[in-house]
Amino acid sequence: MARLYMDELLKLEVQRWMTLAADDFESARELLQRDRPFTRNACFLAQQCVEKSFKAFLVSKGQHIEKTHFLLRLHTLCKKLDRDFQNYRDQARDLTDYAVKTRYPDDWRDIPESEAQEAVEKAEAVLAFVRKKLKSFL
Repeated sequence: MARLYMDELLKLEVQRWMTLAADDFESARELLQRDRPFTRNACFLAQQCVEKSFKAFLVSKGQHIEKTHFLLRLHTLCKKLDRDFQNYRDQARDLTDYAVKTRYPDDWRDIPESEAQEAVEKAEAVLAFVRKKLKSFL
């Protein structure tokens, strides 16, 4: 009985991480559909989608979740548990900087719409991959 309860709690936590990841992805995509796209915010949300997807996977494996936005670190932890993650290293590397550099005026730079679209597409690929890995939880 206690094991079943713990399994349900784990499943619920994974589902919540994935809901947050999916919400970030959908929000990022919508921000690019505006008359004046919010590219910095879309890139930030793309990074957040991948971060939360990686964390959902780690939770599903009973791992401690580090409080980090550094996607390469999270990617390394995921890859230790499942080698298929090695195919998503570039996405982790490319999206990491959007966690901070898009958020503060001292790191300001205009992000072209094409770059933001690419960031959202990378997040979509990771989200779809992790969803497949977590099919039994969702």
